[in-house]
Amino acid sequence: MLTLYGYWRSSAAYRVRIACHHKGLAFEHRSVHLVRDGGEQHHPAYGVLNPNHLVPTLVDGDLILNQSLAIMEYLDEAYPEPALLPEGPVARAKVRALSQNIASDCHPLNNLRVLKYLSGELKVSEAQKTAWYHHWIKTAFEGLELQLEQTAGDFCVGDEVTMADLCLVPQVYNAERFKVPLDEYPLIRAITARCRALSAFEQAAPERQPDAS
Repeated sequence: MLTLYGYWRSSAAYRVRIACHHKGLAFEHRSVHLVRDGGEQHHPAYGVLNPNHLVPTLVDGDLILNQSLAIMEYLDEAYPEPALLPEGPVARAKVRALSQNIASDCHPLNNLRVLKYLSGELKVSEAQKTAWYHHWIKTAFEGLELQLEQTAGDFCVGDEVTMADLCLVPQVYNAERFKVPLDEYPLIRAITARCRALSAFEQAAPERQPDAS
């Protein structure tokens, strides 16, 4: 059985949970609480698994793997049905580009450790931190909405769920949590609604996880 180290509110872990449920893969969830006791990701035992002290970490037999996009691509190669990447180099490239727009360009600017640094080390106000968050979400979503006009069918790329959808939904969840207005992004909202109607996305939702609090 796969073992997934994650945290219920982690966007990156959320992506991998969706991938596992989408593929029907059984996995053991091991919670790494990112806030309690100074952050369990910093405990020495977890650092042996993931020296970067981040989640998720996937263990599959002898394989220990971090980085959500790498994990999802590994799962797609090791457990290929149903696929998270479409056939053909053009469609695959589009999925990877959309995924990285979210996971590489947008999410790192508003994840927990950045927000904690803004509040702690830089001592910005809550209003300033919220403005930071909203600015970078809006910047990312404006570009993403335009790209989806070229690639979307029912989902981000065409009419089948891909890795791009697995990246989109957790980022929308975060935007909603921080009350970012989404009225200007009809494609993002429509695709997210279709995804959330699917069992894999429902099972992977943060509030459904055993460590949710």
